Amino acid sequence: MFVSGVFDKDEVRYADNVPASRIMGAGFLRDCPARERSTNRVATLFKIKICGICSVKDAQLTMLAGADAVGLNFYKESARFIDPEAAQKIVGVLRPTVKRVGLFVNAAAEEINRVAEQLALDYIQLHGDEPPELLAALSERPIIRAFRFGENGAADIAEFLRGCGSGRRPDAILVDAAKPGEYGGTGEVADWDAVAAAKPALDGIPLVLAGGLTPFNVAAAIAKVRPEGVDTASGVESRPGNKDPMLVRAFVNTAKKAFQQLDGAAT
Repeated sequence: MFVSGVFDKDEVRYADNVPASRIMGAGFLRDCPARERSTNRVATLFKIKICGICSVKDAQLTMLAGADAVGLNFYKESARFIDPEAAQKIVGVLRPTVKRVGLFVNAAAEEINRVAEQLALDYIQLHGDEPPELLAALSERPIIRAFRFGENGAADIAEFLRGCGSGRRPDAILVDAAKPGEYGGTGEVADWDAVAAAKPALDGIPLVLAGGLTPFNVAAAIAKVRPEGVDTASGVESRPGNKDPMLVRAFVNTAKKAFQQLDGAAT
């Protein structure tokens, strides 16, 4: 049974006034031959990200569906792992307006910086057990720090931010569902009520909500949690690493409508 409005054929457009909560500080990025970049950038956090892109076909599908960002998974144990050489072909077909997010799990700073430079990534996403000290060793790109939201609730986030002290902090925090032994992409749904209640612990850092989001629940998730962005991988797949065109388009359209309603209610 389809949810009314989820599978609309027309692309949904919305005005983005870029509230202060979605502005991410960025440092100096080198020019990339594939597209122009300015130094001392201030990056705007994406609203809709499709993660685990493994092919040029899925990258084009995601871009044409209207997603703001694509996620490239460089964690070798993941079913959605992609090596930098294959990722180079993927980013080569993306419009400059589609943000490139590189996902890393417990990788060394040297490896992260090398891949980020090679692919001209817009964001670095840390999805493992990385310590606060690692952030200072990373290139001056916005950093998204992911947390698996389980029994500890926001305690892990608060502890991490305390560990950052007066040094570098994440530019955004991604909250995923917790599953023992897994680093995300499980399809498990996060506890939205608990995440919403924990937002003060983020200390004003923008929130990206992940964890089991699909075209059928993303609108409710946005209304409940009121995140700055949403992220999905398994929720729009026919099988791990392969995106379903109808689900991708439905997810993007539904999320855009939900954000439009959220933005309208805030004005």
